[in-house]
Amino acid sequence: MITLKRKDYDRIVEYAKAQLPAEACGLIAGTVDGNGNKSVEKVYLLTNIDNSNEHFSMDPKEQLQAVKDMRANGIVPLGNWHSHPETPSRPSEEDKRLAYDSTASYMILSLMDKENPVLNSFHIEGTQSSTEGLTIV
Repeated sequence: MITLKRKDYDRIVEYAKAQLPAEACGLIAGTVDGNGNKSVEKVYLLTNIDNSNEHFSMDPKEQLQAVKDMRANGIVPLGNWHSHPETPSRPSEEDKRLAYDSTASYMILSLMDKENPVLNSFHIEGTQSSTEGLTIV
C-alpha cells in the first residue's frame, strides 16, 4: 500500500500536462512503516532529458539534488513516477526492462483522457508487474 497526498497528486498531474507532448518524470520519497506501507512525503518533478513522448531519462544532476534533499529531510527514496501521454497507466515493456529496483514503487500517470488522468502504482520485478494499492488522501 502506498499513500499520496492530494496536493502532491495535483502537482504531478499539473506538471505532466505542462510537459506534453513529452513524458514527464520524477521521484517520490517518504517513509515506510513496519508493515511495508509507504507514505509519500515529497514528490520531485524532474526534467525528462530525452524530451520524448515514448520514454524518459531523468536529469542526473536533478536526481542527485533530490537524493541530497531526501537525506537532509530524513526521508527515503520510495520510487519514481512518469507519465504516459498517449497510453494507459500500465508499465510498458521498456518500463519493465528499466525497473532495476524490485523494492521501488513505479507510479504511472496516463493522460490519454486529459480531463480524467489515471494514476496507478506498480511493483515490477523482472518482466512481471502487479498493481500496488494506491490511496490519495
